[in-house]
Amino acid sequence: MEPSGNLKSLLESIPKEIAIVAATKYACAMDMKKLLAYGICNFGENRADVFLQKYDELKEEEILWHFIGHLQTNKAKEVLPKIHVLHSLDSLRLAQIIEKVREEPLDCYIEVNINEETQKNGIQVQDLSAFIKALEAYPKVNVIGLMMMSTKEGSSQEKLQQFLALAKLRDAINPSLGLSMGMSDDYQEAIQAKTTTLRLGRILWEMK
Repeated sequence: MEPSGNLKSLLESIPKEIAIVAATKYACAMDMKKLLAYGICNFGENRADVFLQKYDELKEEEILWHFIGHLQTNKAKEVLPKIHVLHSLDSLRLAQIIEKVREEPLDCYIEVNINEETQKNGIQVQDLSAFIKALEAYPKVNVIGLMMMSTKEGSSQEKLQQFLALAKLRDAINPSLGLSMGMSDDYQEAIQAKTTTLRLGRILWEMK
């Protein structure tokens, strides 16, 4: 794959204060290197086995690794020591593993099931405050924000309202926390809702 011909203008259109994580599910290691020339050094993977392979292939590059998918506990011990940011903290069991395997604290976004979808992972809204309180027992879990995914079938306005709901929830809990929300299909709505991190995939590439 090649970077999108519009990539430079896309990056320039996104406010400078918003971090861009390249979701590289469809990219091989050689393709990922092409994004470095555009100043993109944050890469997000959502499959443990693929992440571990790419991590080895790109170990000579200056990359900040993000894990953005659901992390199964049986894969966590291999993945957690190698990443810089986890976007999908959704259980105390995972927090326990972070505490055990990390030498340094790990920046984490708590995944929130803001739309209460049964097929999605994440902490329920009503349980979030208690979950954050329980995480205080794990010094190596550094909560930096909240993460969500919008509904696939929602309209632009519905997606915006979903993002605004997470922003409102964040403001009620701790306004200093960041927000990881917005992907290729809804990043503009996420920007309107004042996200601090975008997870962009297909829009970065010339998809054939």
